[in-house]
Amino acid sequence: MKVVIIGATGFVGRRVVDEALARGLTVTAIARQKKDLPDNANLTIALGDVADTEWLTKQLTGQDAVISAYNPGWAEDDLYEKTAKGAQQILQAVKESAVTRLLYVGGAGSLEVAPGVELVDTPQFPANIRPAALAVRDLRNKLKTETQLDWTYLSPAALLEPGKRTGQFRLGTTQLLMNGQAPASISVEDLAVAIIDEIETPQFTKAQFTAAY
Repeated sequence: MKVVIIGATGFVGRRVVDEALARGLTVTAIARQKKDLPDNANLTIALGDVADTEWLTKQLTGQDAVISAYNPGWAEDDLYEKTAKGAQQILQAVKESAVTRLLYVGGAGSLEVAPGVELVDTPQFPANIRPAALAVRDLRNKLKTETQLDWTYLSPAALLEPGKRTGQFRLGTTQLLMNGQAPASISVEDLAVAIIDEIETPQFTKAQFTAAY
C-alpha cells in the first residue's frame, strides 16, 4: 500500500511515518524540512509547502491513501486562518489528485462532552489552541457533506503525550473518552497505531473516531 503522510516531521506525523514503515507500507513524507526522517528504502521525502497545491497534487497522485497530520504551529499568529487555509488546500489537492481515501487528524476539541456541546466550547478549553481547534472542527463539519472522498476524521484523546507503543487502547466515535472523572489519554505512538490500523482496515469511513486508553 502506498500512503502519503502530510506533516511528516510533526508531533503526530513523525510517529505515523515510523508505524507505517514498520508495517511495510510505501510512504511519501510531506514536510517543509527533512529533520530526523529516517533513511529507508520504502520512504520518499518530498519537501515543500501545502500552500503550493499544484506541487502537493503531484505528490499525492497515484497514492492509495493520504494521511494529514498538518499543523501550522501553535505559536503562529492568525492560527484559525492558517489552520483553516492549510486544511482547505490539502482537501483541494486530494480531490485534484483523484485519491479518494483521506484520514485527517483533527483535535479532541471536536468531541462531545454533553449532548450538543463539544470540548472546544467549554470554558476549560485552552484559549491558546482554541482557534486551531475551531478550524479543524469546521473542517470536520465540511467533510460531513463530502461525497467525493472516503474520508475519516480522527480526534485524539484529550491528553496526547509521548510514550510507548502498546497497541492496546479503546476506540470511540464522537464522544470524549474518559478515565473515571478525568479525560483519558493516549501516547502519540499508540495514536499512530490507530491511524495505520484505520488505513489498512477501515472501520470509520465517512465518520469521526477517537482513540484513548
